[in-house]
Amino acid sequence: MSGGPNLQGMDSLTAAMQHNIIPDQEYLLQGSILDSHVDTLNHRLRGLCDNVDTGKETFHEKEMVFSIRGTSTQPLTLRVRHSMDPGAKIPWQLRYVGQPEMSQKATIVRSCYDIACSNNVVEFLTELGCRLEYDFISKGSIFRKGRIKVTVSKVYKIVGAAMDNLEPVTGSHLVELSVLAPSGQDAVGEDMKNFADQLKPLVMLDKFDLRRAM
Repeated sequence: MSGGPNLQGMDSLTAAMQHNIIPDQEYLLQGSILDSHVDTLNHRLRGLCDNVDTGKETFHEKEMVFSIRGTSTQPLTLRVRHSMDPGAKIPWQLRYVGQPEMSQKATIVRSCYDIACSNNVVEFLTELGCRLEYDFISKGSIFRKGRIKVTVSKVYKIVGAAMDNLEPVTGSHLVELSVLAPSGQDAVGEDMKNFADQLKPLVMLDKFDLRRAM
């Protein structure tokens, strides 16, 4: 006799994890480009990527970074992201990103889980004891090449309480290449590195370890 839909769902999830088909690893390359050259980069990406006919996707998001301290020395960091577009039907997103692996792989590799959630997730995290560390607004474009996602975004800090009072963090755009894939698919990193080489010398995309920059 069946144990009900909840047990069946748990069994399916357990089986998926055992067979390594859940995308729980993020492969990442990062770089930046001056604002004055971003149009040239966008033109180059339109020529290289798959969504050339439909045009680039755009996004306007707010991201909040929370932390909570447990028994480990490193605090747990959680990210909440949501669209600032009033007409958007995209659910809020809760994201966990682990520490990057120290390896000789072509890209940064880190654990990553993205979960769609309701818009009361901030209240939920606050009740758990999470503390808001910082927040920011990002606006930009998304391009896709196979399963590689390319984002070109401008990051702004929020000045005061008004969401329309924004100040650019730098005079550059952030450029990221990323793929979410199950563990062990290291060939993805080589594909990303080859694609990044096609964007040189406009932008130099590489592994960037934030821990070394601090």
